[in-house]
Amino acid sequence: MSLFEPKKVCLFSAISGVITLNGEPAKGAQVKRIVEKFYSSGHNTDDTITDDNGYFELPAVFDQSFLGKFLPGEFVVPQQIFVTYEGEEYKIWEGVKRTKEENAEARGQALVVQCELNSEHEPIIINGGFYFTQCDWGAVSDER
Repeated sequence: MSLFEPKKVCLFSAISGVITLNGEPAKGAQVKRIVEKFYSSGHNTDDTITDDNGYFELPAVFDQSFLGKFLPGEFVVPQQIFVTYEGEEYKIWEGVKRTKEENAEARGQALVVQCELNSEHEPIIINGGFYFTQCDWGAVSDER
């Protein structure tokens, strides 16, 4: 690996799971993810549709960075997920990823979520990153 080769960083890990409304699968819901790019302006947006069981999956989002190899600085990547279902839009995930490794949002495990659209948003801190979400993935919050 060359000193001048860009470093690959994970902006948002692969995520999959089930979305429900009042405990019933949100089939045909649009799931839209927005991820800010690291060390550059702009963002990455992708989306998918849930299946009949409310299941969705989105691949990991990576970026290449030369700057992170030479300049000190914090890794701070804003993340958002919106779900549009039955004419309503729900922001089910808003957070800031603070580490470059894949699956950091789930402490090294696959990011598999259960999201109830009518639940309250809950704050959780994982590896220094703060998330405000309607999803549960079994992660335990950092000690404060």
